[in-house]
Amino acid sequence: MPEINLKGMGVALITPFNEDGSIDFDALSSLIEYQIEGGINYLVVLGTTAETPTLSDDEKNEVVEFVTDKVNGRIPIILGEGGNNTRAIVDKLKKNNYPKGIDGILSVVPYYNKPTQEGIYQHYKAIAEASSYPVILYNVPGRTGVNMTAATTLRLAREFSNIVAIKEASGNICQINEIIKDKPTGFEVISGDDGITLSLIEMGGIGVISVIGNAFPKEFAQMTTLALNGKQEEARNIHYELSELYDLLFVDGNPAGVKSMLRYMNRVKNVLRLPLMPTSEQTTKKINSALTKLNINR
Repeated sequence: MPEINLKGMGVALITPFNEDGSIDFDALSSLIEYQIEGGINYLVVLGTTAETPTLSDDEKNEVVEFVTDKVNGRIPIILGEGGNNTRAIVDKLKKNNYPKGIDGILSVVPYYNKPTQEGIYQHYKAIAEASSYPVILYNVPGRTGVNMTAATTLRLAREFSNIVAIKEASGNICQINEIIKDKPTGFEVISGDDGITLSLIEMGGIGVISVIGNAFPKEFAQMTTLALNGKQEEARNIHYELSELYDLLFVDGNPAGVKSMLRYMNRVKNVLRLPLMPTSEQTTKKINSALTKLNINR
């Protein structure tokens, strides 16, 4: 089982589209370089921020091949590999037809069908037993409709050595604190929410898988590094500078907010696939105003 260093800032990479709805690989190439030059620690490909449910299987394969070729081993790549059909995920993992350059998988709690805690445990047990890669759990009840409790997370962490971390986006600080307090050695906690990254690091987390990092890789990576190095005041200054944007990211859904920011920066076209839509005129004005205050146009 390969080891992976998840300390610092990972970025949940968006999928840029052309006006006709096709994938904009030129923009994707430029965005990948922008991330690496900004000093991020790793990329997450085909997560929920990538609008993955709207991509065909062929498109998903194209994106993964393109990103791994472009990154070419310069930073680790985590692949989003989750869903609510356990057997289908397990079959893919057992076939292991992934390109060279994938270093781990991020697997979201099953959505829509609302499994019990035992169902969530059995789901991840099957994934852990099928995966030849390190597995990162992803708890985001606001999207999945069910919360994975600290008890279930800790049970999985203790029983499966290849389950190495959790991306926690429950927003429940008490739950996150319980996981950090009682987790086994070698299991790490990663923020799934940009706005609480500083707090989570202070509690003992090792970093963030970020959305805003698509637009601000240098600044957010620097903030994360400063916090991990105990330079809280300097980290907090960057946090406050970006804080107005955190809420605007999700007012009209993700990744509408960050695509609007990237469009302002002339990095992508402001195109999403249905059922997602670009930010409303009102939200776009607020985003543009916040970016103007930061003197951002790059």
